Amino acid sequence: MTPQLKTLTLGILAHVDAGKTSLTERLLFETGVIGHLGSVDSGDTQTDSLELERRRGITIKSAVVAVTTGEHRLTLVDTPGHSDFIAEVERALGVLDGAVLVVSAADGVQAQTRVLMRTLTRLGIPVLVFVNKIDRVGAQETTLLDALRTRLSPRCVALDTVTGLGTPQAKPVPLPPGDELAEALADDDEFLASYVEGREPDYHAALVRQVARGAVHPVVFGSAITGSGVAALVSRVRELFPARERTEAGELAATVFKIERGRAGEKIAYIRVRSGSLSPRTPFPFHRREPDGTVTELTGRASAVRVYEHGATPVDGPACAGDVARVWGLKDVRIGDHLGRAGTLAEPGFFAPPSLETVVRPVDPDDAVALYSALERLSEQDPLISVRRHEHEVSVRLYGEVQKEVIRSTLAEDFGLAAEFEESRILLVERLCRAGHAVGHRAPDERVYFWANVGLRVEPGPPASGVAYRLGVHLGSLPLAFHKAIEETVHEQLRHRPRPVIDCVVTLTEAAFFPPLTTAGDFRGMTALALAEALRAAVTRVHEPVHSFEAEAPANAVSGVLRKLVELRAVPDEPTVTATGCTVTGTIPAASVHEFEQALPALTQGEGVFFSEFAEYRPR
Repeated sequence: MTPQLKTLTLGILAHVDAGKTSLTERLLFETGVIGHLGSVDSGDTQTDSLELERRRGITIKSAVVAVTTGEHRLTLVDTPGHSDFIAEVERALGVLDGAVLVVSAADGVQAQTRVLMRTLTRLGIPVLVFVNKIDRVGAQETTLLDALRTRLSPRCVALDTVTGLGTPQAKPVPLPPGDELAEALADDDEFLASYVEGREPDYHAALVRQVARGAVHPVVFGSAITGSGVAALVSRVRELFPARERTEAGELAATVFKIERGRAGEKIAYIRVRSGSLSPRTPFPFHRREPDGTVTELTGRASAVRVYEHGATPVDGPACAGDVARVWGLKDVRIGDHLGRAGTLAEPGFFAPPSLETVVRPVDPDDAVALYSALERLSEQDPLISVRRHEHEVSVRLYGEVQKEVIRSTLAEDFGLAAEFEESRILLVERLCRAGHAVGHRAPDERVYFWANVGLRVEPGPPASGVAYRLGVHLGSLPLAFHKAIEETVHEQLRHRPRPVIDCVVTLTEAAFFPPLTTAGDFRGMTALALAEALRAAVTRVHEPVHSFEAEAPANAVSGVLRKLVELRAVPDEPTVTATGCTVTGTIPAASVHEFEQALPALTQGEGVFFSEFAEYRPR
């Protein structure tokens, strides 16, 4: 181990086709990790390793590579750009020290770019904007900078200008400190005092402080294809982003942000170590936040630990603070788990949950069990697809149609299963209208097949609170296995109904068993009956997902845009009119988003821009 080594985990994020995978490839080439530049079109990049990624030319799974340059180790996490795979991005955000947000100089700020920037800003992650493709015909500089400041953040400040814009000879030229940078750094007290007093302010030191706070976002230019500006990008990342010392000091604290299966089907966990170290064959505790908010403690022992040092292939550990590593042997681990003593667990999702659902059936009915097992394994890698089984139907949640095709291909190529998918539908949910209570009794004189008594009370919970399970009886009133059977059944039944029930509190009010006849299966059966009766008493109401939106259009097109929004059950706010156009905000049912996106170009002569994100569930 090199104690003086500084580490930095860096996310490469972008809208699809902005060039982030090409940028990652160029970064590896410029730092000597690879001697040959791969390309997305040729399917030979280091980070698009899945056959499906190479075939489609898009990133589906986040990939990790590392470069060690001087006293810095930069661990790069290349994330998907397509909105259907936003969950992969979400899992990466929790382990980043900083992010490079890639924007195409030719295509400008896209809807997905805005989603990413909002989330990075909300999380306080330092962001450097890399304007790629300056060599492309149609590349912009001044107009693009204006768009960055109006659509992403007013604190985007250019560190470069470009010569030869839109030609193969395009080249970024560093800008000397000036009024624009001084204005962006005005919130820094030390810098402002020097500036006002007429002393020479330290622009660089102030910029480092403001970038670390996520208060200023440097903008640099370049081309991943020609390599222009990429070496300067590496230097600026090392200079401006907060690095940490790689050390074994302290107690183990690490986060699991990705899980995959090896060739033999073994589970492999990707972790980011925040303190301490992790070595093979050393037992350690790890913790998990359950759906009801409680924290479960488990024990693990890694059989192998491999650390990313220089390239896409990790080497044997140990993994120390600042490292990203792959860990074998943790069969019970899940995404979001915290390794080490009880500490900070993954927060609830940053992005919207999937709003689509599709039913999946095997082409061969004899493959039904294998299909469900395969989908369950895929849900380990992407928990948000949330496999559900109701009676004889199996369904999965989706962000979009591309994700559906990826799941279909993965089932065929990795599991040898041919599957059929129904047309995607909006995922509807149910909420309770009032409290309800029911008791399932095993009466001695009745022919009831469950040797157990279960009483359950259901009550509405706050929006976005999930499902909370509570005990209204003494823990010692039942063996722990029976308590576990009741709790698991409650969560399973609420999730696997035709429409999942969300945001409620379920309390166990009564429980009894009949030794030696009662088994856990009796409690599962009686719990299902009591819960169904309690839900009938409470009455449920169907809710649909609703998005908040922002639409930009020329002023002369706003009346047509508003008519279409109202037609699609949107609730628009009062439009904001400027000299150059009009902005409309409001809410729109998720079921209408795609249709409006398709209609907007014709309504605005191709000049309209639309952005939406999940807001809430509302009564249908």
